Amino acid sequence: MFTGIIESIGTIRDMQPKGGDMRLTIATGKLDMNDVALGDSIAVNGVCLTAVALDSGSFSADVSRETLSLTSLGHLARGSKVNLEKALTLQTRLGGHLVSGHVDGLGEVISRHDDARSVRFRIRAPAQLAKYIAAKGSITMDGTSLTVNKVEGSTFELNIVPHTLSETIIADYRSGTAVNLEVDVIARYLERLLLGEKAAYSSASGGNITEAFLAEHGFMK
Repeated sequence: MFTGIIESIGTIRDMQPKGGDMRLTIATGKLDMNDVALGDSIAVNGVCLTAVALDSGSFSADVSRETLSLTSLGHLARGSKVNLEKALTLQTRLGGHLVSGHVDGLGEVISRHDDARSVRFRIRAPAQLAKYIAAKGSITMDGTSLTVNKVEGSTFELNIVPHTLSETIIADYRSGTAVNLEVDVIARYLERLLLGEKAAYSSASGGNITEAFLAEHGFMK
């Protein structure tokens, strides 16, 4: 588990194909690696990866073909910047929200514009994730815990303050940038709880939650 508070901007140092998968070597920047051991988890752009090799300034991780196809890690190249966060501990301050490091889908940056000292972004999420995104709720974008400002269908807005722009790769986003999205884990569990006994017969995506279902159970008039 992670908090969504980025600890360092890393850089892809090497990408080596291995039997259809990929081994990434990532320069860790200012990330403190003194307490990291082989087998520990590090989130790279919000994707939980396992460290399989370490040195003082970098680590390597194997990335499966499925992960490459379902996340933005498949879009990386040598020199690409990435958000890094070590797994949380019981002593970690939960400054963001609980993040699993399991990407739910790829979003796309639709637009950006300055808003005083901040930058406002519009992001398009996959249609199947729209029901989990709520105004003033939490969402993880490339591993960064963020608050949703506004939602219109599957499009939502984020206001990124100067500190977050300087400490993450979000400052480099442009229209068309692909971003990893992870919805709030509480929203996913709530959906399953609402299904009750019907959960055993629903699809893996929870597609049986409809307006009629919510009305039947008192959540809509």
